[in-house]
Amino acid sequence: MKDNKIEVSGLDLFYGDFQALKNINFILARREVSALIGPSGCGKSTFIRILNRMNDLIPSCRVTGSVLLDGEDIYGGLDVTELRTRVGMVFQKPNPFNMSIFDNVAYGKRMQGLRNRRKLEEVVELSLTKAALWEEVKDRQRRSALSLSGGQQQRLCIARSIAMEPEIILMDEPTSALDPIATGKIEELIGELKKEYSIIIVTHAMHQAARVSDRTAFFLLGELIEHNDTKTLFTNPRDKRTEDYISGRFG
Repeated sequence: MKDNKIEVSGLDLFYGDFQALKNINFILARREVSALIGPSGCGKSTFIRILNRMNDLIPSCRVTGSVLLDGEDIYGGLDVTELRTRVGMVFQKPNPFNMSIFDNVAYGKRMQGLRNRRKLEEVVELSLTKAALWEEVKDRQRRSALSLSGGQQQRLCIARSIAMEPEIILMDEPTSALDPIATGKIEELIGELKKEYSIIIVTHAMHQAARVSDRTAFFLLGELIEHNDTKTLFTNPRDKRTEDYISGRFG
């Protein structure tokens, strides 16, 4: 469908002989936030790494099934560098480069060959603004990114991703290392970002999924058990395993 950004069908993932994901079917619509919940080790992070082919870095990894980005198979002829530009990634622990705030955000564009100083400054300001960080750092862009607080570092990593002009942003537990105030800022930011981007967030916090997402997917033992609009999944799950998980009976 034209309103679907990503369509995953019949996806299996193997590490050698071990099957980590089993027959995954998943859809992400344009300008939608989809949260992935489930116990540790259930396949959530493995799944999102498929969407920008980060699992390619693991020699024993093998993927079958189809993953379509705007109708194009990402495991077909799509260039991996182009894919990772279109599908940005923000990790669990903030990972700014050991360089200035400005250079962190400008890094990707420089790698693409952009050298015009004025254009780089425009990219950096716009990206930091979208990441709700510009007002806090505009007068200290030359300082080391490592001088920022943990929450600021995570928003800087989001700005670094935004600078590449992605269509999708993957977030792998982006607030798990942050305090409640920084977590609240990231959650507010997700609400703003979805006006322009499609977002998938992996989270252990079910209340966070309930607050920030339009749809929620429940993973268990490598299977996608249920994927529905968030309110329905939390209040009227179809599968008893989903009900048991969100009611705290296991996990």
